[in-house]
Amino acid sequence: MPQTERQKMAAGDWYSCIDPELEALRNAARTAVHQHNTLPPAERGAMAPALRALFAGVGQDVLIEAPFHCAYGMNIRLGDGVYFNSGCTILDTAPVTVGARAMLGPGVHIYCAEHHKDPALRSRGLEIARPVTIGADVWIGGGAIILAGVSIGDRAIVGAGAVVTRDVVPDTVVTGNPARAR
Repeated sequence: MPQTERQKMAAGDWYSCIDPELEALRNAARTAVHQHNTLPPAERGAMAPALRALFAGVGQDVLIEAPFHCAYGMNIRLGDGVYFNSGCTILDTAPVTVGARAMLGPGVHIYCAEHHKDPALRSRGLEIARPVTIGADVWIGGGAIILAGVSIGDRAIVGAGAVVTRDVVPDTVVTGNPARAR
């Protein structure tokens, strides 16, 4: 039975991101993100209602500083007390789960999509989505990049500017490119 590109994306199969349904979902996310990023300064401690409604789940006392960007929003789940500093980007083609009290520094990027290595297939928009999981009480330093399929264990620390290409076990500090335990 044929599947839509959205169904393929959700199943973790190869899909084309050049698709009208996916583009409509990205446009809805852009609208919600714009509403959030243009809140008046007095309301910046709150999350724009459209952004909150877009996410799969949002705990209590979550703070996302502007500017913020996400691809879809519908795949993002945030625990209680999560904090995103300014400039965070989440390309949530797959589920992104952020545990309670996790703190993301300025300019942290999370990428779930992996584009096809074959240039002909890549030019047709083929990509695959891998989930990212960030545990409770994690601190991710500014400018860090978390790649597709990575899990970061509870209480881990990711140093500023690190590029995380593989899982990080709980209670570990990783730094560098690629990130390694120190």
